[in-house]
Amino acid sequence: MTNKSLSIFNQLRPVTVGFDNMFDHFERMFDDDSFFRTPSMTNFPPYNIVKTGKNTYDVELALAGFSKDDIEVHYENNMLNVKSKQKDETQEKDEDGNMLHRGISKRWFSKSFTVADDVEVKGAELKDGLLKISMARILPEGKEARTIEIK
Repeated sequence: MTNKSLSIFNQLRPVTVGFDNMFDHFERMFDDDSFFRTPSMTNFPPYNIVKTGKNTYDVELALAGFSKDDIEVHYENNMLNVKSKQKDETQEKDEDGNMLHRGISKRWFSKSFTVADDVEVKGAELKDGLLKISMARILPEGKEARTIEIK
């Protein structure tokens, strides 16, 4: 890890409560140089992260040519993973047995997103070549804004 990133995390730790896991995650990212070269950091497939409401989010991935059987969405330990399933390497052909041009890629991909502890993955839908994964931040009553009465 660089001294600069270490310095930033050390400055933030004393003024935060309960963010240790997040800081540890970022420190591991900076410690592991291979993190920045992993397939999840490539530009394929293109994606958007959209805030759709006060506490709701969508992750949208452009997956033209993929069906829902070609894609796997997995959520575990605050990691949302979207990947294509490996297919037979034989080229698909038209009815006459000839493929003249293959411009739509169905290459293998894997994309990972870190999800906060208080965010719940609600579901996923593939429609018109766009995979939309819906999430919502769940705020317990104790975390909602309120004024504390002084006694």
